[in-house]
Amino acid sequence: MNRYVFPLFALTGAALLPASLSAAEVTIQATNPVIELNVTEMARAAPDVAMINAGVQTRAATAREAIEQNGEAMDRLIARLRSLGIERKDIQTSSFNLNPDYQYNPQTGEQTFKGYNVNNSVSVTLRDLDQAGDILDAMVDAGANNVYGPNFMLEDDAAIKEEARETAFARGMAQAQSYARLAGYSGVRILEISENFSGYGPVPPPPPAMARAESVQVTGTRIEPGEVGVNVNLLIKYEMTR
Repeated sequence: MNRYVFPLFALTGAALLPASLSAAEVTIQATNPVIELNVTEMARAAPDVAMINAGVQTRAATAREAIEQNGEAMDRLIARLRSLGIERKDIQTSSFNLNPDYQYNPQTGEQTFKGYNVNNSVSVTLRDLDQAGDILDAMVDAGANNVYGPNFMLEDDAAIKEEARETAFARGMAQAQSYARLAGYSGVRILEISENFSGYGPVPPPPPAMARAESVQVTGTRIEPGEVGVNVNLLIKYEMTR
């Protein structure tokens, strides 16, 4: 959470302070009524990257055999991804697990050892969303038996955050000024602002007048990127002014 405070400073006599000292921050109690507003806004945009998690689960009688089989399968998976133009920097191991496998018999209450399971997964950053369906199909063809995603997002969300912030700030200011006028005051001044952001994920369909992201056309699995949204929540305190 980011927090911005707009303090009042004691200016009288500031010139008398030694050069090595800075002016002290002075906290002054508001003398007029204070308005506290919680404003939330969402900004939408078409995603430009997607994350897909793909993994291979193998089982064997010994831990070494399970790891070796899994390694061979993961080599095939990564080689297939590389052949489709995915750079190494966009392929990252996300999890690796080796666990003994037991089968429980509910009649006897006994567990029988069956071998070892190995789960190995990689997170793949996809920068060409037109490839999404082909990448998913290729993962399965290469031996992936655990696939999650895609999770769409923006590589750089600074602009969409600024859009949400500006809209929320303007709405909060208009609402605060309306309260001030209703109470017989002429305006407001900001005392404090704090903000929180949240996202991403699918967002509700926009009104018809808004542009929509085009569907990704693929020959196999069909993937719809839609839009992602970023929410900003502003907590703003205003003092009414004459």
